[in-house]
Amino acid sequence: MSFRVERVHYMPSELLEGILYVSDEFETAAHLCACGCGEKVRTPLLPTEWQLTGTDAEPTLRPSIGNWQKPCRSHYLITDGGVVWAPAWSEEEILAGRRSEERRREAYFADRNAPWWKRLWRWIRAFLSK
Repeated sequence: MSFRVERVHYMPSELLEGILYVSDEFETAAHLCACGCGEKVRTPLLPTEWQLTGTDAEPTLRPSIGNWQKPCRSHYLITDGGVVWAPAWSEEEILAGRRSEERRREAYFADRNAPWWKRLWRWIRAFLSK
């Protein structure tokens, strides 16, 4: 299975296999699960969620897609348009991954809400440590 990007304003009600539908305006992507089960997978394209890179012909979507709430429970990455299968996760790994995502979101928004001088100081320290 391989994916290519189709840019849309609104997500179509019927998705086709192999197409990663992307709405830049609504910062979201959707596709049919790579395992072939037919489940719709939605991924928000936000700094704290998934990032889409590459080209429309060979997209890369990070982090991995873990369909833990779907019957198939498939786990994969979309890399350069292809599907790279990842190992299944245990319930403990899923919970740890969710906790890690939450910490990443909290840190991101804490930084965005920090006073300008704290953000500047962090930038200066990071610049000088290079």
